[in-house]
Amino acid sequence: MALRNFFVGGNWKMNGNKESLEEASATLNTASLHDQTEVVCGAPSIYLDFARSSLDLRIGVAAQNCYKVAKGAFTGEISPAMIKDCGADWVILGHSERRHVFGESDELIGQKVAHALESDLSVIACIGEKLEEREAGTTEEVVYTQTQVIAENVKDWGKVVLAYEPVWAIGTGKTASPEQAQEVHEKLRAWLRANVSDDVADSVRIIYGGSVTAANCRELASQGDVDGFLVGGASLKPEFVDIINARA
Repeated sequence: MALRNFFVGGNWKMNGNKESLEEASATLNTASLHDQTEVVCGAPSIYLDFARSSLDLRIGVAAQNCYKVAKGAFTGEISPAMIKDCGADWVILGHSERRHVFGESDELIGQKVAHALESDLSVIACIGEKLEEREAGTTEEVVYTQTQVIAENVKDWGKVVLAYEPVWAIGTGKTASPEQAQEVHEKLRAWLRANVSDDVADSVRIIYGGSVTAANCRELASQGDVDGFLVGGASLKPEFVDIINARA
């Protein structure tokens, strides 16, 4: 089986200002971070330049969204080319807040994934079910459908991290149990094996997001198919260092 480097993303969402983000960056820059863990911070687009200049180069920078074309009359949007121009190498796509607050469809997210990868950005592609879908027993159907559309738009899986984020656990304080997370991750890997390839199933990192904290990260990280985290609110707190070092 391929060795999958642990991956921890911090999604700052629409939070912070220059002062607080500089503080958060300084905490990471001076921390002892596990050298086998890849760390990427998702900054608000207006702070991408600032984040890249503030963070140590061992820490990657991601945009939290982008559009499906390189340029044009799309007021308020940003392109992968602009993200690259700011020195960032990653983008988060398909986050549940983009899907459910801003109404982004599977189709649009797939188009964004394709264009980002064509533009040489790496992608953190997010999937996950809502509470009513889990309670109705359709978790697998929902996440397989979301993953299918992403997979149809990926040529190079080496530039993709898949983030499973149960919507009911994001910012709610509710966390999927380690067993619940492992169950979905294991099924996603089996889906990749059946629908993409053995190599991709073995090598793609599937990370978990949804109220990850310093208190629960080690138990989650101990699961065989949990290859890291996408962290929201806690990524702007000192405990983010503990989460990064969950496998240390």
